[in-house]
Order: sequence, then structure tokens, then C-alpha cells
Amino acid sequence: MMGFLYENRIQAAVTFILFFLVFLFMLLSPQTFLSGRIYMAYMATIPFAGIMALAMTFVVTAGEIDLSFPSVLAASGYAFAVFFELTGMPLAGVLAGLAVGVLAGLLNGLLVVGMGVPAIIATIGTQFFWRGATILVADGLALSLTEIRGTLFHDLVAGRLWGIFPAQFLWFAGLFVLFALVHSRHVFGDAVRFVGDNALAARTMGIAVARTRILVFVLMGLCAALSGILLTTEMASWWPTQGEGYMLIVFASVFIGGTSVYGGAGTMYGTLVGAIIIGIIEAGILASGLSGFWTRMVHGCVILFAVSLFAWMQAGSRRL
Repeated sequence: MMGFLYENRIQAAVTFILFFLVFLFMLLSPQTFLSGRIYMAYMATIPFAGIMALAMTFVVTAGEIDLSFPSVLAASGYAFAVFFELTGMPLAGVLAGLAVGVLAGLLNGLLVVGMGVPAIIATIGTQFFWRGATILVADGLALSLTEIRGTLFHDLVAGRLWGIFPAQFLWFAGLFVLFALVHSRHVFGDAVRFVGDNALAARTMGIAVARTRILVFVLMGLCAALSGILLTTEMASWWPTQGEGYMLIVFASVFIGGTSVYGGAGTMYGTLVGAIIIGIIEAGILASGLSGFWTRMVHGCVILFAVSLFAWMQAGSRRL
């Protein structure tokens, strides 16, 4: 009951923050935020980080952390690009990219759960490993995939439906619905919350704690790989620094969305809205006539405000 009340309050609060920011930006820059073009642009860019934020919600809810996903995104994107070039078959590239993501997630899970390495240390190490290995194999050179444009695969994955609607947003929306159902209605979602809240109690209840912890890392790797494939397809190119800059965006989306930093509680809806909030801030600042140097400070203020508000709300829920 307490968790249900907390999640409802979180969803209401994060929705209020979103509408407040949109209303504020509409007042400051009506010519931009009263036009549909800016929202189409958001739909094209938010899914790449948003997909990883949805998976990170499972990781953080389970009481874990994963810092390797930007490098996994790059490694998976590279595998996709190479296998597409070698075979001319997008499906071969997709399978190769997803395989790299699963392997990376499994490695994280085995290091953390099997070897007992703290998650923050293990995933810092694998972040450097995957980035370094990818740059080494690629010889530091970018890959151009201009031939992928105009293919059916490109249209389905990153094309524009009716010439305007980004296809990647549909993938993001579909994953959101799936993950929301799993997180709140499926036995795996219950297991993740129990493990994050109290792993010892979860074990006595018969929950496979080790398997659950490993699976959240595998899911994170899989979603990082999917984002890498979508991003590479959208840009029709791969570059060695791909994925850099997503660390702040993903974690900000998760924590602004109300997922507890202590584990055991989280909401997919909150993460979705958190990703949208982070996605609109930079464009809103620039459209309002302010310098882009304001962006990081505003990100920090929103994160601090949201996390402080949610901590206060969680404490209030426990007192009830």
C-alpha cells in the first residue's frame, strides 16, 4: 500500500514538473513551443536515451548501478555497422549488435553477482574495456553507412512515417508499454522490487535473487545495444565517441522520474516523463534566448529539486 501511494504521488509530481516546464517555455518562446516541429524533433532524439533509461529503472530498482552502457552502446553500434557492411543484411547486423549487448550485460552480472565486485567498480571497469576494445578494433575510425538510407529496414527503424513522424519513437513507446507491464504486473517486476528493497527477505520468500540481479544487467546491455543500433541507423554512420554524453541524461531521467536511489521502488511512467523533461530542457533554454551554458546548471537544479521532493514524499509515505 505504501509503495502504491508513493508511486502515485511520484507520477503526479513528475507530471506537474513536466507541464510547468512546457508552460514556462511556451511563455518564454511561444514561436517555438507552440509549433509542432519542436515536438517532432523531440520524438526523434529522446528515444535513444529513453530506451536505456527504461532499462536502468530495473537496474536501480534492484539496488544496482550500471555505468558501462555508453560504451556498450558504441560497441553494439560498431558490431551492427560491421556486420551490415560485410553481409549487406541489416538483420545480421542487428543480431550481432544485440549479441554484444547481451554479452556485456552478462559480463557485468557475473562480475557483480558471481565475483562479488561492487557494481559501481565493475561497470566502471567494463565501461573502459568496451570503449577501449571498440576503438582498438575500429582503429579509431568512423564508419559510413549511407547505403542503409532508403532501405526498408531504415524506414521501419528510423524513418519518418508520413514524412514527419519518427519511427524510433514508436519503438520507444512500444518498449515503454512492455516494460511498464513487466515492472508492475509481472513476477519479474515484483522480484526486482523485492530484491532492491531487501535481498535477504526476498531470498527467504523463494525469489532467485542472483538470477534476478544478473537479468537486470543483461536487460541493460540489451537496451544499450538497441539504442546503439537505432542511433547508428538514424545517423547512417558510426563514430568512436558514440554514446558519450548519455550518462547524465539516462540517470537524470531515472531519478527525476522518481526511482528510489536506495532501490526497491520505481515507476516506468516517471522515467518516461523524466526522459521527456531532460530532453526538452536544453532546447527550451536555447529557444528562450539564454546561453547554452545554462543547460547543465538547470539540469542540476531540476535533479536536486526532484530527488529532494521525492525523498520527502517517500518519508511521508512511510509515516502513514
